[in-house]
Amino acid sequence: MPATGHSEGLEHLPPPSETVSPDGSAPGYSARRTLGLRVEARRQLTRRRTQISLGFLVVLPFILVAAFSFGEPGNGNPQTALVDLATSGAANFTVFTLFVSSGFLLVVIVALFAGDTVASEASWSSLRYLLAVPVPRSRLLRRKLTVALGYCLLALVLLPAVTYLVGGVFYGWAPLKTPLGGTIEGSELAVRLAIAVGYIAVSLLFVAALAFLVGVYTDAPLGAVGGAVMLVILSNILDSITALGDWRRFLPTHYSLAWTDVLSSELIWNSMVRGALWSIGYSAVLLAWSWWHFDRKDITS
Repeated sequence: MPATGHSEGLEHLPPPSETVSPDGSAPGYSARRTLGLRVEARRQLTRRRTQISLGFLVVLPFILVAAFSFGEPGNGNPQTALVDLATSGAANFTVFTLFVSSGFLLVVIVALFAGDTVASEASWSSLRYLLAVPVPRSRLLRRKLTVALGYCLLALVLLPAVTYLVGGVFYGWAPLKTPLGGTIEGSELAVRLAIAVGYIAVSLLFVAALAFLVGVYTDAPLGAVGGAVMLVILSNILDSITALGDWRRFLPTHYSLAWTDVLSSELIWNSMVRGALWSIGYSAVLLAWSWWHFDRKDITS
């Protein structure tokens, strides 16, 4: 007798070998095509926190110019020497801006970009849907971290670039005057500023890795950002305690201002090399920890 009921039409279905790839995935699926960098970068750029952060870095030099216009910089101890020279030209204005922003403002922005990227997906309950697409966990972390670091680098380049232009318009294009009375100009000036920005980027890599680690542990973006910033502040507090002696050299923020060595008449690399190695070492451990935890984490949000 002819087949009836549920057996009708089954002859039109393709065999299982044609609907499932050899590795068990659906036909046409490729992990390499999930969560593209352009897509993720565009998503992050449309977020309000990205726009506000980058916008504030553009506005900051104008705020500093307005602040200096209210009076003459005061003369004081060596710690205010950069303030005294800030309005002597675009180069000094840029160095001063980096000096006052690298200790906290840039730390917050880097922690925001790196710590919020995974935690925000969890807070929106969209992380589990990304993984159900499916986007491999390791690939998701790589994409998120790459885009976050890209925006961190953009911020670190945007600030000195805009500051230099604003400083040139308001204060002229004089050579860089060092606190010791020397001057740096021409191609040497460009190299010194590039080294300073590059070192700040490497030193803040630790902050990004720390915020990223906290971000894969929590579903609260502000908790990830705030937790990373608080730990950096704690490191700075401990670094100010001279009773710790040489133990302070093991703190990740001990060499955070080593980039100011570019202001010396002869470029000194010792502190910057140590600081870069410590930052890269801490970052490698923290990022490895992030991968280890996220691969084993039960994603419920």
